[in-house]
Amino acid sequence: MELFFKKLVVILTSLTMFIEPQIVSFFRGGERAFFESWSPEQTYSRSYAQEIEKDPGRDFVILNIADPQLSNNETLGELFQQVKAQTDQMIADLQPDLLTLTGDNAWGDFAYVEFIKWIDSYGIPWAPVFGNHDPERNPGPFWAAYNMAKAKHCLFRYGPKDMGYGNYILNITQNGDILHSLILMDTHCDVTEENLNGTPGFHHFDHLWENQMQWYAWAIDGIAVTAGHPVESTVLFHIPLYEYKTAWEEATGLTEWSASHPGSFKGDYAEDSFGIRLDPGGWPEKNNGFFSLLKEKGSTKNVLCGHDHCNSYSLVYQGIRLTFALKDGPGCYWHPKLNGCTTLTIGAEGHAVPEHHYYTFPGETAEN
Repeated sequence: MELFFKKLVVILTSLTMFIEPQIVSFFRGGERAFFESWSPEQTYSRSYAQEIEKDPGRDFVILNIADPQLSNNETLGELFQQVKAQTDQMIADLQPDLLTLTGDNAWGDFAYVEFIKWIDSYGIPWAPVFGNHDPERNPGPFWAAYNMAKAKHCLFRYGPKDMGYGNYILNITQNGDILHSLILMDTHCDVTEENLNGTPGFHHFDHLWENQMQWYAWAIDGIAVTAGHPVESTVLFHIPLYEYKTAWEEATGLTEWSASHPGSFKGDYAEDSFGIRLDPGGWPEKNNGFFSLLKEKGSTKNVLCGHDHCNSYSLVYQGIRLTFALKDGPGCYWHPKLNGCTTLTIGAEGHAVPEHHYYTFPGETAEN
């Protein structure tokens, strides 16, 4: 009888997560009511961003989960239990203060419900962004955004209107002062009409839009004013910048990609680069200019993305470290040697240092 009631609670909880977004949206006048109004002319205030206080006596550890890509069938089977067991171990080993998720979390209605309940169960603040697959095979991006924002420990915010879902800021503070800013942004899905990222077409991935870049510049300037000094920042999103391609070519001397020849870092790049390239690369068709804006503002020293499951390279290109996050588990496609998580460790001076942590997935062996 006890097991019956437990199952009933699970079913009722899942039904609530399916139905509630539509009901609440109806009574609030539609989805747009959940987004914030924003213009470049408004004044940035410290209360605009959420804040997380760092313990002055220890480093602040961010553990990033990339591309679990859970499907409905997978969440009903052993694979989901294995993904959870691996993630349990990563969290136990690394003791993070914050979880970030760089998109493609799940695709499928039931899978998304289970994904949210799973990540929230850790009791650790978590900050997700959408990948290109998150709105697929479920009631849509608003439905997924609503249920993430409603989760007890989730820090997701809808962000400004007409910029996609989930453009928001987390400020890491120390002794009450802003130490480091995390800028989380939506890189959308495929290009649906010609824009600064390319033309519609198969695997013509979209990226940031012009209004998102204006918002980023406004936020970086505003954070510096409220903090009284420039603040180092990290940008997290799903689809890599076009410069991930040009950086790789410069660092390795290779202009053609081959999975059988992942390349090696040359010259100065050999000193502080790590990881490999086994994926051809899922950056947008065109260069949208965001990297030039990052250089102009001088705040962002790290960009962390997902999307390419079999790329793990991290290198400093023109003063900014570009890093592919390690994928968590075999969902969709993967390489067993590129499995685990990526951490960002922020010290007392506010600098973020990325590091990959490799794990052997349950059911795999070290020789596989």
